[in-house]
Amino acid sequence: MVKIENIELPDFPLLLAPMEDVSDPPFRAVCKDNGADLMYTEFISSEGLIRDAIKSRKKLDIFDYERPVGIQIFGGDEESLALAAKIVDVTNPDLLDINFGCPVKKVALKGAGAGVLKDLDLMVRLTDSVVRATRLPVTVKTRLGWDDHTKNIEDVAERLQDVGIKALAIHGRTRSQMYKGEADWTLIGKIKNNPRIKIPIFGNGDIDSPEKAVAYKNRYGVDGIMIGRAAIGYPWIFNEIKHFVKTGEHLPPPTIEDRVAVCRKHLKRSVEWKNPVVGINEMRRHYANYLKGLPNIKEFRNRLVTLKTEEEINAVLDEIAVTYAGYEIEKTPIELVNYHEKCPV
Repeated sequence: MVKIENIELPDFPLLLAPMEDVSDPPFRAVCKDNGADLMYTEFISSEGLIRDAIKSRKKLDIFDYERPVGIQIFGGDEESLALAAKIVDVTNPDLLDINFGCPVKKVALKGAGAGVLKDLDLMVRLTDSVVRATRLPVTVKTRLGWDDHTKNIEDVAERLQDVGIKALAIHGRTRSQMYKGEADWTLIGKIKNNPRIKIPIFGNGDIDSPEKAVAYKNRYGVDGIMIGRAAIGYPWIFNEIKHFVKTGEHLPPPTIEDRVAVCRKHLKRSVEWKNPVVGINEMRRHYANYLKGLPNIKEFRNRLVTLKTEEEINAVLDEIAVTYAGYEIEKTPIELVNYHEKCPV
């Protein structure tokens, strides 16, 4: 068992990464159904919460079926982060996470997210202000450093543990790498094996198969793995990894019926949570990944992204289920192009 203060997780838990414009309640619901052990909201601006911005407040929505669930905030000002932490407190999540890893310009170049990696003293002060402001367990998500010359994550881990964080998730890239190149887990393993470190250490970056999850578990000894982009359009990855860890065998891949059922549930939750117009519009980015690997699917996909009612979309999904009944889909790499400039951290 892995514990984040009073939160009990299974051995080697699988975490859903916070991803802007992706990790909303509808997406979290299908990931929870398919084995995610701990999930996080999209990251929320501390300044937005304080200003009572509607979009920021909406991201605070969590539901009991999601638990345990964490709310993630970001910002570069101690007072603002502390006030945001107090606001989050009232919504009663299981934990509060601080984003020190988002690399996109609009965040990092304003001194928040990965931008804080340039100033470790500030990072410590910001974290301390949040720990003092909330009754919730505080965790942190970050990267190895700002660039290859400032991979200071070993120092970060010790100092943040000292001010009271209860777990640390580390993406194996620097800010300057963005999402390019291969994630380097070497320093993540060193932190996990540092005798001074007592909190759970979760690794993140490039885990897209059960084999890689087991290999990294054995090689680096992390307490668990955080999965982001590989779950987009493929929430089955959580149960596939769990089964492979336990048995060394693969689960059968999702059938077309499975894919349509999850897509339908995602759509239903999206419409319920957002409203029909926004829910349907924002669901359009997900169809390509749910249906990836099906031959001649483009015509169906083009129809799905133009329809305006849930009933019409479900009718097309019914057609897809009938057309491809019994078709065995070979898993192909998840299409990530539309998400590179979002923030899987």
